[in-house]
Amino acid sequence: MALNIVLVEPEIPQNAGNIARTCAVTGSKLHLVRPLGFEVTDKHLKRAGLDYWHFVDISYYDSIEEVMDKFYNGKNFWFFSTKAKKIHSEIQIKDGDFLVFGKETKGLPESLLEKHYDECTRIPMMNDTRSLNLSNSVCVGVYEGLRQLGYPNLQTEGEIPKR
Repeated sequence: MALNIVLVEPEIPQNAGNIARTCAVTGSKLHLVRPLGFEVTDKHLKRAGLDYWHFVDISYYDSIEEVMDKFYNGKNFWFFSTKAKKIHSEIQIKDGDFLVFGKETKGLPESLLEKHYDECTRIPMMNDTRSLNLSNSVCVGVYEGLRQLGYPNLQTEGEIPKR
């Protein structure tokens, strides 16, 4: 198995494309919650994902509630928010967990964060800054989860190129 990445109403095609590429190289599944701020045929989306699209397992949903109804078991979702108390490296991510990220301009809905406060996590940042770019935040979350899991199915040793 791997990690599941949920984007709730993503707005910027380049971010979604970069995230799709991260999913491709890590074996993570991508879940996109509508409405999307772009068409899935958008050239910027496709370009950001390069030629990795055939490696990405993508599912589409009409609401976060649809995703939760289908997969939530009370201990397998992590909601990333600048408003959370727990730091992303303090939580224990398990194989198959869902890492949930909100839209670029507003993040996740307040009602969702309030209902699942103990399952919320944040990425540390300097004071007086709003947030990281969405694709960077997803990458931080995915690689922290994979680090905790021992980088399953990923190449962890490389070779120095010969000259």
